[in-house]
Amino acid sequence: MPPVPADPGPPPGTPDPGRAAARGRRAAPGRPAAGGPADPAEGQARESGRLSGPLFRDEQSQPAPPGVTETVVLRAISDDATPAPGHGAMPHPGAPVHPAPPANHLAAGQPRFVPSSHPGQETPVAAQPAPQPQPRKQRGGRNLQAAIGVGVGLGAVIVASLFVVKALFLVVVMAAVAVGVWELTSRLAERKQIKAPLVPLVVGGVAMVATGYWAGIQWAAASLALTGLAVMVWRMAEPPEDYLRDITAGVFTAFYVPFLATFVAMMLAAGDGPQRIVLFLIVTICSDTGAYAVGYKFGKTKLAPTISPGKTREGLAGGIALSMLAGALLMELIIDGGSWWQGLILGGCAAVTATLGDLGESMIKRDLGIKDMGTLLPGHGGIMDRLDSLLPTAPVVWLLLAAFVGS
Repeated sequence: MPPVPADPGPPPGTPDPGRAAARGRRAAPGRPAAGGPADPAEGQARESGRLSGPLFRDEQSQPAPPGVTETVVLRAISDDATPAPGHGAMPHPGAPVHPAPPANHLAAGQPRFVPSSHPGQETPVAAQPAPQPQPRKQRGGRNLQAAIGVGVGLGAVIVASLFVVKALFLVVVMAAVAVGVWELTSRLAERKQIKAPLVPLVVGGVAMVATGYWAGIQWAAASLALTGLAVMVWRMAEPPEDYLRDITAGVFTAFYVPFLATFVAMMLAAGDGPQRIVLFLIVTICSDTGAYAVGYKFGKTKLAPTISPGKTREGLAGGIALSMLAGALLMELIIDGGSWWQGLILGGCAAVTATLGDLGESMIKRDLGIKDMGTLLPGHGGIMDRLDSLLPTAPVVWLLLAAFVGS
């Protein structure tokens, strides 16, 4: 900005009242001599007069609206500041203008000043904190630490219940069935206003698991039929509108959650039941893990983009391979009478059904417009989000084990 020439003052010969008053003050006894320390009030008045007024010569001063009080923060005048020529007067025309030092050259703790909306005045600006780095999001929006911690905890509960008291694992299955039925019916009611009767579904689901463990598949199928009839009767207490829709959802829920879980209880009922459960869980987990790892690293071709965009054909191949390897090892090592080739077949079939179960659950959630079935398990979602691949795999593994080594 070009320098602004100082005010030339009144024409020659015109008396200047201000200069006469200043000479009178200097001549008055008790006043400090010229060059001595200035009066603080006089310095403030001089500084205010120097900073007020328009910034440019062709700029008119804007008077403040009536009734409005303006508060202006001025730069503090320190004792060690070098006074400008003329003790605060405007620089002579043609004098060089020294730019203000950059912000990074300011002393520590000294405030920065920016031009104010009032001409000729500066307003201090508080130092802005350095931007904090944003936390990295986990893949899929999951909390990885919470997911690992919950997975380890569930694994410890399963192992302890399997190998301490076998019937205790049956209680774990019943609890998972009850919570899964509650999650599914709750989401149906929230998102689609489908009122599947909860009480007969929970009671019938527990009965299916118990009869499958103690009496076999025939009694479990009979419990499923009775649960369907109970759903129809229970729903009659409500108005007839949407009756068919509600009982259809109830029968589907009874088949999808408790009846498929009954095959886990029937695997547990065998003499080597804990070993069969371990085989069933590991081949299913290896299917999910292999599909995730291979798909993340090498996945290019989408498997079902309209249902689950994250799944790829390369990931499916990796899940099948890892599940077949785990099945071959476990059939040879922990199942009496099992062989490695039987484990290959079992692992391959388990990987396919686990993937289909995951896709089926994704279809349900997309239809409902939700991401997870619940929030009970941090980092995983709900119980149904963990049972989606286990439920359809249970009858396949039970059937193959019964065919290979007997029930």
